This record gives sequence, structure tokens and C-alpha cells, in this order.
Amino acid sequence: MENHKRLPWHATEPEAIYKALHTSEEGLSDAEAAERLARFGRNELRQKPKKTIWQMIKSQITDPMVLILIGAAVFSAVLSEWTEAIVILTIVIINAVIGIVQEKKAESSLEALKQMSAPNARVLRQREESIVPASELVVGDIVLIDDGAMVPADLRLIESANLKIQEASLTGESVPSEKDAKEIMPQECVLGDRANMAYTSSIVTYGHGTGVVVATGMSTEVGNIAGLLENQDELDTPLKRKLNAVGKTLTVVGIIVCALIFAIGAFYGRPLIPQFLVAISLAISIIPEGLPATATIVMALGVQRMAKQNALIRKLPAVETLGSATVICSDKTGTLTLNQMTVTQIAVNGDFEAGTTTAVECADKEHPDVYRELVYAGALCNNASLDPDHKGEIIGDPTEGALIFLAQKFGIDHEELEETYPRLFEQPFDSERKRMSTVHEINQKLVSYTKGAVDEMLPLCTGMLTSRGVRPITQTDIRQIQDMCDSMSQKALRVLGFAVKTLKHLPEDEEENIEFDMTFIGVAGMIDPPRKEVAESVRTCRNAGIRTIMITGDHKVTALAIAKELSIWQNGDTVISGEDLSAMSEEELDQAVEHATVFARVSPADKLRIIQSLKRNGEVAAMTGDGVNDSPALKAADIGVAMGRTGTDVAKEASDMILLDDSFTTIAYAIKEGRRVYRNIQKVIQFLLAGNIAEITTLFLATLFNWEAPLLAVHILWVNLATATLPALALGVDPASKNIMKHKPVKAGTLFERDLIARVIRQGIFVAAMTIAAYFIGADQSSHTTGQTMAFSVLAISQMLRAFNQRSNTEPIWVRAEGPNPWLVVSFLVSAGLMACILFIPSLQSAFRLTYLTGTQWLTVMGLSILSIVQMEAVKWVKRARKREKR
Repeated sequence: MENHKRLPWHATEPEAIYKALHTSEEGLSDAEAAERLARFGRNELRQKPKKTIWQMIKSQITDPMVLILIGAAVFSAVLSEWTEAIVILTIVIINAVIGIVQEKKAESSLEALKQMSAPNARVLRQREESIVPASELVVGDIVLIDDGAMVPADLRLIESANLKIQEASLTGESVPSEKDAKEIMPQECVLGDRANMAYTSSIVTYGHGTGVVVATGMSTEVGNIAGLLENQDELDTPLKRKLNAVGKTLTVVGIIVCALIFAIGAFYGRPLIPQFLVAISLAISIIPEGLPATATIVMALGVQRMAKQNALIRKLPAVETLGSATVICSDKTGTLTLNQMTVTQIAVNGDFEAGTTTAVECADKEHPDVYRELVYAGALCNNASLDPDHKGEIIGDPTEGALIFLAQKFGIDHEELEETYPRLFEQPFDSERKRMSTVHEINQKLVSYTKGAVDEMLPLCTGMLTSRGVRPITQTDIRQIQDMCDSMSQKALRVLGFAVKTLKHLPEDEEENIEFDMTFIGVAGMIDPPRKEVAESVRTCRNAGIRTIMITGDHKVTALAIAKELSIWQNGDTVISGEDLSAMSEEELDQAVEHATVFARVSPADKLRIIQSLKRNGEVAAMTGDGVNDSPALKAADIGVAMGRTGTDVAKEASDMILLDDSFTTIAYAIKEGRRVYRNIQKVIQFLLAGNIAEITTLFLATLFNWEAPLLAVHILWVNLATATLPALALGVDPASKNIMKHKPVKAGTLFERDLIARVIRQGIFVAAMTIAAYFIGADQSSHTTGQTMAFSVLAISQMLRAFNQRSNTEPIWVRAEGPNPWLVVSFLVSAGLMACILFIPSLQSAFRLTYLTGTQWLTVMGLSILSIVQMEAVKWVKRARKREKR
């Protein structure tokens, strides 16, 4: 098998391929697949190497702000200011370590998410169909592909049925290529003309097929051009760009302020070296270079929490957009319901005349011939199968799975039935015909079974099957069948019709139509029960100002019944059918969509019109989808949401988020988490910038009025390192407010809202006033060093305490409205421990030019520090009082 790469697969017979790859049409054994995986490696493209620790250290040290600090340390050492030099270098090292830890954390978070979002493949192993990660495919595996799947490896097709594959990523051809496994191509045939091959990353747009893996990973055709794909996208989001822009603005402001402070100090004749060091440290403190990284970590941690709740975020900007969502457009099947279709009612023979359906459990088992044709039609005209690895679960469409379980209730084993009557021909289901047909040899006759929408099938039927045989179908029969189907639909049942036909010969052309002159067998009604928890989630979203719209291909009556049960439809809401939608102009749709909560009998293409209309109305819309045709709508939506279980690979690729459990409740949770992340980032911004403003104000006033410096450069650097970094990260993982889903959606782009800026300035100036007050009290009572120690302590301790106060801008600090945040307590204790070290350990105390304080002085420090909390609580109280007055 070592020489298999040199074989021209497209010009080789299947038997020769099996022999060359030591495999068979039954697939590899699990042991052989594991051995090949270990020998040849995973089915993955080569990726950009991860950054080493040395590369991370280099990026930390070469940061412009860090270089300025190193320069300041060297400058201090040259002037024999060894204490300053050592302290600054120590802080640089600690800051670099924290930066590296943050970078590793973000990297590991993203790597974990990539693993969770990796695609799967349907493969034959030991003659049984299984679903395995695509990265575990090996040469010789037998892979099954169908409509909507992404080809997981390079395949030599061995079976195909109306198979068409979009290969634009390789050939540039926008039109899907038709595939035929039976063809043997010339050896010199170009890639785009190889009708018997399917290549990695191409998309199945129609039909289905089976192929043997001939190349994986870097050996695939895509692997040959992998050099263009190796560079991973840098972690970037609109929020991060916005924070970087703010950082640049603050950098300019900081440099101007620091230059001004240095110039004023020089004017007053202050010693230039200390003044220079203070200016540099202040420049470092005002520039929140860690804010984008902190925001990224907060988002990454939020994404990990969502993943644990089955909401897999594929693109970080979706986290920001989730907090702004105003509409959720949800599919019904599997999202609002359990996706466990069960046939509960069937109607054949005289049932239509009587106008009553028969419960499956009560079906007349003594006369099985009456039901045999219907059960055979449902089980044989079927592309689903039982999952061998998960008992009781289905691989494939849930509707078809229900028909397999129906056969089991009649004592018919689906696999045995397929082996006894193998499929000879197929006309696949498509959304235009709304039906599917297969041909089988039964009792030496070619029998065609068709299933699909009853309305589409009845015009094609000329006969009707009864217990006495076949008779011509009449208009009365058609009316009775339609009345029966309407009655079943009103009970929220999904109705499928079945027909049979005996053929004279097997169709030779895949396009040959066999769906005419058929004999109508009967109907089956199945239901996918609503998820019990969805109704509560819909009400929660409504309270949060988020409207839920059901979009389904089901009958209007069925859709409305489910919508009422789930509280999606309320009095005054409207229901729009696909027919109504097609007749509407864009202006009419824009008006109608404001009050519509149910769109029924719509095609996947209609979803795009609905999304575009919602966006024209200023809505921020999330859209769910699972099929190939849903991809345009998923891309157009502000948040495209793909189904993890039933969704096609194409839909997942086009989405921003994947629901691993296909549940609507998961969307509601993700929106809540998105709001939490957005609000927590605002808390971090408020916390860090208020501290920066306090430092700037303190030193600017001291310089302007020619006071003795209340703070040294090392004091400012230490406060930013020891009492700001950890509490900021702790605020980033704060629990969501209990009222977070009772507010209207956050308007996009309002991260730096006016109220936040006012709070930051107000808090910063107040803390600066307390810091200056502490300095003058200490200097007046004892000495300049005592004043600096008290000012430094007030600045640091008030910062630590404000982290608790920062959790809510409305609730009092003693109300644990958002639940406990143990990380905030841990960060406070660690910061307090670090502060205690430099305040009470003599060597560190001397290095930072501090002194011991008396008990009275400590009481003064604590009092002034607590006043910063009192100030914030007073502002909150005023806000609450004004809110009560407005009521």
C-alpha cells in the first residue's frame, strides 16, 4: 500500500483499487483503521506551528510600552537608582508572565473549540455504518456521502445515484459537477473532468454516493495547495478592533498628559529623573494595552461555557452580536420539537371512507396484507438507518426514521428487508417534487414505491389499493383523502402519502420519470412532540425584547398548532404561508413581518427573503437552518445558527453558531451568555479606566500646583499590576444578572455608552481626591514618606474594593443579585497578600520607599478607601430613587 499514491485512481477499476489499498466494499475493521491511523497520521491539513514560549516572551518584551519600561530601568541603573531599576524590571518580568499565561489560555480555548467543531464522516467499518470524526479517516475506508455533506477526503466513487458535487474551491467551476461511479476515465483526464472522483472540501449538492478513501490530509488535492491554507486567521473581532482603537486614542492622550506633566515639573525645577520616571509609568498606566487581551479571554471563556451548554460558537464576533439579537427565526423540527418523529396514526383502505384514522397500536394485525404495502413503502423508500453505535437512534432524516420504527412495530426488520429486496434504482427527494421513489425486485416483479407530500402525489395516481385489490381512484376518494389529511394536520400531525407501481423494465436513465400511473396506498401521520422547556424559553426571550418567529415547511394548520402550544403565536399575531409570501412585494413583506410569528409551507429560499426583510426593519436576527439551501440565509443573518445533529456540513460552514443538541432553548441560553459577556467587558473597561483616571488626576494636580509627588513611578506600576489585573479578570467571569433577560437588547456598538464614560470619570476623580487627601493627612501628621505610603495604600485598596462595587451599576453592593463570584474573592485575597508583602516586609518596603503606618493612620486609610464605595453606592441610590419617581 506504500505505493498507492502513484496510482491514477480515476483510471482504475474498483476491484484493482480494493486490492491496491487492501480493503473491500465492506470497509476496514476497527483494528486495521486504528493501525493505519497510527501509521499514516490524521486526515488533517498541516497547520501553522503554535507559538513557542520563546516566541511569546519575545512578543511580550518587544511591545512598545514594555520597551519604554526597560529603557526607564536602564536609565535608572545608569544613574545608580538601583531600587527603581530592580523594581521596574521585576514588574516587567511579572507582566510578561501574566501576558504569556493569558495568551496560552486564549490559545488553548480556541484549540478546544476547533476540536469540538471538527466535521464528522459516515463510514463503513466492519460492514456496519458508523459516524467518526473526519480527521480519523484512513486510506481504504468506505465513506458514504449525501446531499449537503462536505466530502471528508479524496474518494474514488464506487456507487452513485444522481450525484452532483460542487467543486468550485478546486476547479473554479460554479456549476456542480455530475458524478458517475461506473465511468473509467482516461489516465490523462484533468481534475475537473474526473466524474468518478470526489475531492476533499467539495460539497454534495444533489443525490448520494459511496466512495473509497484514496488520499487523506496533505496527500489530498487540497493538501497539494495547502501552503495557501496554512496561515491561521488571527483572533480578531469588531470588539477587539474597537478596543484597540480606544487604546490608540488613550495612548495619544496619555503621551500628551505625561509630556505636559514632565514639562510643568521641569518648569517648577523639580528633579528631572524622578519626574521622567513618573511620566513614563503614568504613560504605561493610562494605555490599557491589556484590555483587548482581557476582552478576548472573557469572550473565549464565555464561548467555552456556551459549548458546555451545547452552543458551539464558530466565530467570536457572534458572541458580541448575540447580546444585540432582537429576533430569533427558528425552524420547527428538532429545534422547537424533540426531533423524535413517531408514526401514531395510519389510514388505508376503508379508513378514508369512514373518515377516521387508525392508531398504530390498534392496527389490524390479523390482516397484515392491508398494511404490508404501506409499511414496505415506508421502510424501503427510505435513506435512514439504525445507528449501530447508539441503540434506538437513527442515522439520517427523523421522518424516515419514524417509518423504520413503524416497520419494527409490525415485526419487520429494516436491514433484513433491504437485504431481501435491495434497491435497484432511485429518484431522490427534492424540495420541488416533494417526493422520493425507489425500485426493488419483489416476487420476480419490479416494484416502485413512492412517498411524499399527499397533495403532490394524488394527481399522479390513477388507482387505489383496497383490501379487495386495486380499483380506479375517484374524485370522491381524493376529496376523502384530502379531508383526512386536513383532519390529521389539525392535530399537528405530519402526513406522508405512499404509492406503489409495477414497472415493466428497470429505468436506464437516471432522469427517467417513473412517478405516474401510480396506485395510492395510504397515509401515515407522525408527530414530533414539542420540547417541554421551549415554551418557557420563548417567554423568557419575549420578556427580553426578543421576538420568536417559527419558519417551517410544514402545513399552516400544523405550524399554528405547535406555535400556540409553545406561546410563539399570540393574539394579534399573523401566520403567513409560502404562497402568501411569494405574492408579496418587498414593501408588503416589510410591513407583514412586523406582526408575523409563523411562516408555514415555505421553501429554504424564502428564508433569505424573510431575513432581508427583518434587517431592513432594523432587526438583529438569528436564523436557524440545516440544509444546503439554508446557507444563503444563514450567511445573511446577523447570527447564523446551524443544527449540530441534523445539519449538513455546508450549513455548519455557513453558520456562526452550531446547536449541538438542535434545541431552541440553547439559543436562548446563548443570547443570555452573549449579554453576560458584553456586560462583563463593560465592567472590566469601567474598572480599569476609572483607576487610570484616578492616577492621572492625582499626579496632574500635584504637578500643576507644585506639590510634593504623592506617588512614585513604582507605586503606579505596582497598582496596575497587583490590584487591577486579577480583579479585572474576575469581573470578566461575573455571573449574569438575574434581570439580564428582562432588559431590551443592547444596541450594537454601545460598548462605550455615555453613562459608562460619566461613571468612569466620576469614580476616577473621586478616588484621586481621596488619594490626595490621604497624602496631605500623612504628610501633615508625620512625613512626606508617610503621606506617600497612605496615598499609595488608599489608591490600591480602593481599587480592590471597587471591584466588588463594580458588579452592578444599580444594585447595592450587599445585594448578591448576580450570584456569588468566588474568583472575585480569590483575586481580592491575592491582591491583598501582594500589598501586605510590600507594606510589611522590610526589604520590599524599603524598595518601594514606604514606611510603617500607625493604627490611626491605617484607620484613616481604610476610611478614605471605603468612601470610594460609599460614593458609588450614593450614585446608585439616586438612580434608583429617580427610577421610582418616574413610575
